[in-house]
Amino acid sequence: MITFLRMIKLYTRTGDDGYTGLLGEGRVPKFALQPEAYGTVDEASSAMGVARAGALSAQTKHILLVAQRDLYHAMSELAATPQTAARFRKIDAARVSWVEAQTDAITAQITLPKEFVVPGDSLAGAYLDLARTIVRRAERVVVRLQHGNLLHNDDIVHYLNRLSSLLFVLALHENALAGVTQTTKAKEE
Repeated sequence: MITFLRMIKLYTRTGDDGYTGLLGEGRVPKFALQPEAYGTVDEASSAMGVARAGALSAQTKHILLVAQRDLYHAMSELAATPQTAARFRKIDAARVSWVEAQTDAITAQITLPKEFVVPGDSLAGAYLDLARTIVRRAERVVVRLQHGNLLHNDDIVHYLNRLSSLLFVLALHENALAGVTQTTKAKEE
């Protein structure tokens, strides 16, 4: 039996005019706040993927994968029109509580620094710190959506806010696993 593979094109050319479609009816300029928001969340997820690939701990890898899946749900809602957004809503208070529980569990395993730290004491920790800063930027963009009355799910903001804290403690956890006993302080001694 001969099997024919159908060639799938990965481009549509519909974005060549500088506009992109939303989930629902509507097109917006690619520089509009919604594409910036879900694009920045996508960037954060990609950075978390790099951190996951470099993590030493199976626990860290699992937490990051679950959080990345949550971010895909957040991106769907952020990419939806106001009329269709509720259909894509998966980030809620329970997901925010999950992030808080993970943060508390990891915090119980580490020693928190008493000063600001300079990222980069371990490769996995540096990846997590980079992901944390991208999540913080994503949070700022999503807050702009919220303040512009284009977001009706405050839990996405809460989730991103808690996620940055989780990434911070995961970075410290990975530093400890890498044998870093004291993180580099922001102040020179």
